Amino acid sequence: MSLTTSRTLALTAVPAALLVALLPPLTAQAVPDPTSRPSLAWGPCEGTGDADPRQKCATLQVPMDHADPDGPQISLAVSRIPAESPASRRGTLFLIPGGPGGSSLDDPSGKGQKLPQDIRDQYDLIGFAPRGLAPSTPVDCGLEYADLATSTLRPWPAPDGSVDGNMATAERIATACAHNGGELIRHISTRNNARDLDRLRAALGERKISAWGVSYGTYVGAVYSQMFPHRTDRIVLDSNDDPDPTRVARAWLAGHEQGVEDTFPHFAAWASAPDNPDRIADTAAEVRPLFLRLAARLDREPIPWPGANPEELNGNVLRQTMLDGLYRPSRYPALAKLMLAARQGTVPPAPSAPPESVLQNVTAVGAGTLCNDVAWPESAAVYQKDVTESRAEFPLTAGMPRNAMPCAAWPYEPREAPVRITGRGPSNVLLIQNERDVATPLSGALKLREALGRRAVMVTVNSTGHDAYLANGNECGDRTVSHYLSTGERPRRDVYCR
Repeated sequence: MSLTTSRTLALTAVPAALLVALLPPLTAQAVPDPTSRPSLAWGPCEGTGDADPRQKCATLQVPMDHADPDGPQISLAVSRIPAESPASRRGTLFLIPGGPGGSSLDDPSGKGQKLPQDIRDQYDLIGFAPRGLAPSTPVDCGLEYADLATSTLRPWPAPDGSVDGNMATAERIATACAHNGGELIRHISTRNNARDLDRLRAALGERKISAWGVSYGTYVGAVYSQMFPHRTDRIVLDSNDDPDPTRVARAWLAGHEQGVEDTFPHFAAWASAPDNPDRIADTAAEVRPLFLRLAARLDREPIPWPGANPEELNGNVLRQTMLDGLYRPSRYPALAKLMLAARQGTVPPAPSAPPESVLQNVTAVGAGTLCNDVAWPESAAVYQKDVTESRAEFPLTAGMPRNAMPCAAWPYEPREAPVRITGRGPSNVLLIQNERDVATPLSGALKLREALGRRAVMVTVNSTGHDAYLANGNECGDRTVSHYLSTGERPRRDVYCR
């Protein structure tokens, strides 16, 4: 996620087919009639760079507040590449992005083209920019530039473990969002993202949708499947969020503790390999204490870093770089180079960053989603206790995963309770999960698997990194998911791919 981040197994004794027959619809939401759907005017996509020429874009108007369908409307930007074989067309495959704050508007031209031909033959590939994210009607908190630093938005405690500075930052950011975010920021939530998707389904004239949700998109996909179970066809959830309805994003943030513990040994083995030009230690066992010593030294003696935000390499910037670097092995060299430079008292060139306007927009969408989905504790004492415990048990993450985000000072109460994911509904969900994932660890994915019960089957892949399907070259995992999307046939039981 942008503030992030980037998420569940109890088997019911009742067959899923019987549940489908006996249970009423699981939502009171009115389902738009496709025969009276609004039309989508497809045309060229603006500002999408190297988009496939077949990709077209449109704008859909949806209520800002779904409880007031005739009230103010906002726009959703939508993209589509039609199924390549009209004779084989089955329906639409929604590409649900991560975040919160991510967009899939370019995905039909991007990762959608990695899908096997028979899947692209069957499905229109649908991307979109979620509510609040440009070029949909945008939201902005108008934050100070320093507060857009990732090491600030991720609540790293002070070197002595204090959370006082984090509480002050939460108050400053939450106040700015309330002042500058307008009415829209109060209506950015996962429930509303799911309702938007159902409006899009109806506008496309589809009675059901298939979906491939990634990271935060797995939570959106699970919530959609819970709110609109009989509008779902084939659902793939990739790199899965813990759906704990009492904590929601607090559980995602806390998951980084275990995610780092699962993934850091893989980095350590790479960073100590004899043939590695960025080698930082002779043995894997030396890498962890080396990192901890270096972070502690930078806490005491930051190194100036012109052009970076903040303009110094301190211990928390190194810790944040470590967290970012563990997202996938291709990022390991950047982390190693930073560590090697810091040991010599120098820094590499400052990393590039998106335009400030993009950071402002993404940050606002992330804050709105995380803080509107569930109420967070307001007491500094709660966070201080959790951070102290976390620092003792998980020194690599230094207490950040249990700390206070802007939601600790959010001025609005959640308008609705979080969705509780259950095993009620069609048995049509396939989870795929890397064994070592710093952002959405296996432990959280197992909780989603448990919550879905007989509705789901899970594929666990012996791979490292965030994103699993078509992302790491595991033929077993890719084949299993592709077969399901193509034929509707899932494995009869959970699968482990070596």
